[in-house]
Amino acid sequence: MARRFDKNELVIATHNAGKAREIADLLQGRVEKFFTAADLNLPEPEETGATFKENAELKALAAAKASGKVALADDSGLSVTALGGDPGIYSARWAEKPDGTRDFAYAMEKVRAALGNSPDTSAAFICALSLAWPDGRVETVKGRVDGHLSFPPRGDKGFGYDPIFIPNGYDITFAEMEPQAKHAISHRADAFSKLINLFF
Repeated sequence: MARRFDKNELVIATHNAGKAREIADLLQGRVEKFFTAADLNLPEPEETGATFKENAELKALAAAKASGKVALADDSGLSVTALGGDPGIYSARWAEKPDGTRDFAYAMEKVRAALGNSPDTSAAFICALSLAWPDGRVETVKGRVDGHLSFPPRGDKGFGYDPIFIPNGYDITFAEMEPQAKHAISHRADAFSKLINLFF
């Protein structure tokens, strides 16, 4: 039996402002007060898991234990068929430049170069969402949206790899969509609908 979320405060275990904003939008009206890991100066745990689920649980538990509040973590990324599922759980790390800064234009160029002339541009965004309590209980759901990659990048509304991802059934990238349109179909939205049904 899933444990219900019955608190009015939630820690979003991320230092990524774009991701925090998207998560807060998706939970609008269900949580009174949000904090991010950055707001609370929580350290970023090393993501040592081999799957999205393992990394989401690791981040959620670390934030819940450090803050004493219920915490929600997302581990998500782009899985490209022709690259054997890469960048996958390393999606953020692909954006790290040699000087240590994070740049998704750099990451998208890396994906384009790795794809080369492959005729298969199919890809999926995958999201694991974990809700953790300070006592160590953790619950996880997964979401997914399938589509294909398109170069050069287009649009400025999203973040991460959104400018190169066109979801199935559409002819525009996630970064060209209005946020509400993206929220209706994204991997994160899919995971959130499951999360809300189970825990909220």
